[in-house]
Amino acid sequence: MATEKLQPITIESTVNAPIEKVWEFWNNPEHIKNWAFATPDWHAPHAENDLQVDGKFTTTMAAKDGSMSFDFVGTYTTVEENKLIEYVLEDGRNVKIIFDGDEQTTKIIETFDPETQNPVEMQKGGWQAILDNFKNYTEAN
Repeated sequence: MATEKLQPITIESTVNAPIEKVWEFWNNPEHIKNWAFATPDWHAPHAENDLQVDGKFTTTMAAKDGSMSFDFVGTYTTVEENKLIEYVLEDGRNVKIIFDGDEQTTKIIETFDPETQNPVEMQKGGWQAILDNFKNYTEAN
């Protein structure tokens, strides 16, 4: 009997910033280090991003107290500037991010395959917290 595949999870947020700024803040490693974590006691001390099809990215997410860290790594499969990013994580899960914006606001819709170690609601909450961090950082800068 095949293992049941979990349904993809979708999260979203509307950022009060133009699409070009949202794209830049989402993809520039200097910005990624300022938002790519779920809670204030974590940070992202390292980020690399080769934003092109077959390009790779790595973001190190770490507890500020040094107790824990991991690399969030993937390979891009689709990149459409200011519109769409798709990538595959190291563990084979797919992620799709749609950017729908204009000069004032940008809606980000992120869909990802859940992993099997943690409850779906916990994963959704964690990814949403990171997206909320992105929104807050982008709007404040």
